[in-house]
Amino acid sequence: MYRQLISNSWKACLLFVCVFFSGITVKADESLYSPNKKIGVSWDNPAKGLRVIYKKGDASISVVQLKNLGIQLQRTSGDEFNYVSSSAVTPVREDYTMITGKRRHCTNEGNQQIFHFKNAQNVSLDLEFRVYDDGIAFRYVLPQPAKEMCVTDETTAFAFQKGITRWTQKLNQAYEDFYLKNKGRVQGYTAGQWGFPALFEVADSVFTLISEANVAKGNCGSWLNNAANESTYKVEMAEPAKASGRWCSPWRVAIIGSLADVVESTLVTDVSEPCRLSDVSWIKPGVVSWIYWAYNHGSRDYQLIKKYIDFAADFHLPYMLIDAEWDEMGNGGNVEDALAYAKQKKVAPLLWYNSSTAWCAFGPLYRLNKPETRQKEFAWLESMGVKGIKVDFFSQDSISTMNYFVDILEDAAKYHLMVNFHGAPIPRGWQRTYPHMMSVEGVYGAEWYNNKETLTDSAAWHNCTLPFTRNVVGPMDYTPCTFTDSQHPHITSNGHELALLVAFESALQHLADRPEGYHAQPAEVRSFISSLPTVWDDTKLLNGYPSSYVVLARKSGDCWYIAGLNGTNEKKSLAVDLNFIQEPVKEITLYADGKERNQFDIQMLSGLKKSVHEVDCLPRGGFVMKVQMKN
Repeated sequence: MYRQLISNSWKACLLFVCVFFSGITVKADESLYSPNKKIGVSWDNPAKGLRVIYKKGDASISVVQLKNLGIQLQRTSGDEFNYVSSSAVTPVREDYTMITGKRRHCTNEGNQQIFHFKNAQNVSLDLEFRVYDDGIAFRYVLPQPAKEMCVTDETTAFAFQKGITRWTQKLNQAYEDFYLKNKGRVQGYTAGQWGFPALFEVADSVFTLISEANVAKGNCGSWLNNAANESTYKVEMAEPAKASGRWCSPWRVAIIGSLADVVESTLVTDVSEPCRLSDVSWIKPGVVSWIYWAYNHGSRDYQLIKKYIDFAADFHLPYMLIDAEWDEMGNGGNVEDALAYAKQKKVAPLLWYNSSTAWCAFGPLYRLNKPETRQKEFAWLESMGVKGIKVDFFSQDSISTMNYFVDILEDAAKYHLMVNFHGAPIPRGWQRTYPHMMSVEGVYGAEWYNNKETLTDSAAWHNCTLPFTRNVVGPMDYTPCTFTDSQHPHITSNGHELALLVAFESALQHLADRPEGYHAQPAEVRSFISSLPTVWDDTKLLNGYPSSYVVLARKSGDCWYIAGLNGTNEKKSLAVDLNFIQEPVKEITLYADGKERNQFDIQMLSGLKKSVHEVDCLPRGGFVMKVQMKN
């Protein structure tokens, strides 16, 4: 049973809003545009659905049709909804500050209209619809049902033109797979289920990225399904949701515009709940020494743990993560000894935990599931000087998993513990609501060099896809920068690996390689790693195309850090246009590929005028450019 909602229009069109709930159709004369008038919605006729339009120059480009907008309630008599009224168009304007992410200062600015409906049982349903300069967002609201109701399905579908290019990830509850370039079908994959986010090239240099945001307690995650029609992607809920009070669906978000608009957008956090913490002074992002990649069972060995703590101290890294099986630590000391040693070395420890839900192969187990045991554990961690936790093995989009995320975040804040979710679904805006959520895995990262040979040949193009897909929606614990090899080799250059530290955003940036891999690098590279920021004032995409190459700039204080990645198997020259920098430039340090993939060519450049620079990259190569501005 379809409940299709809303149509708005373009200035040149006759305006209609057509709303369907169980066959009930309502027409209204409405229009809704973004503040800059570049994004609007139009309705040709009821059969075609709500069409999202993007203005590029004088051209109006059809981005996507939103079909069958609505929800389904568990069947009862009189469940057909009828249009009652719509609100006036109201501006949304909010400035907020992020501790982590693409930029510190963010602006939530758009135009909103709310459409009100009721059924014969006097149950109200609202559709909140917003149009922003960089996209659209909408959600469904049951304002105050008189009795508990069950939302059994969401019928929303995104219908695209046939034949367009898209980058989508086969549904994987850990969100650890490749974003495959395709036209709607992938050979050998018939399920048609795709995890968020999904990127679509709807026209030349016009893209849209679809995801969801603000998944609150009581809601599940969802994904897309195009099994019935390769160009139409229906939203599928992981499971039904109960509504006993005011119920809101997650926001459906479509970022729209150029690739720069997509990469730089903060729409996911814009529509998410504001920060709930009154004190955030204890939240300190930074770089982390990480043992698991080189030594899967290394946290059982006190001597190895000391080695990684020493490495963190030598490189002036603020943190060292003690990973799985620390509850079995031996060889001269236990976890309390390790924590004491870290304190002696002035390195703050982080500890790993098994969520004890999806896979219970490694301990410690069952310490976080119940509120009383979780709070007792967190109190112990705070007393021992532990600054954060990594919680692993969720791998579900269920309501219970989403509730568990929020419970952990809320309790962790009471004990001043930063949180990193591993083996987990993608972030959905929680980094704004709970700013101590430093990172989330939800990515096919460097850990897979341990597990399978596939990443060896795929890493370069995969790394050039992630800034346009997964990392758009939130922090990404890829665990980058491996100069040596794990069980399976890497064939990206050292310049490429170093660039990942800037190209990938994560407030806790875990260095995956063994200490020897970093100590062997030139002094300039060691210094770069030692002083690497993980908090950014701004982010700009300078150049790039998914799966091929990327040039991405991030600002920290009076420095711009520019990462370049070559995702091809051929040599490539990447253009870096520095004219976006407003301040005068003092000097530029370029960490480029050397003659061999494990070598650097480091150049110290001073007195340069801002201009376009061409940087030569090896096959699967890359570079970092650090631009120091004059004070």
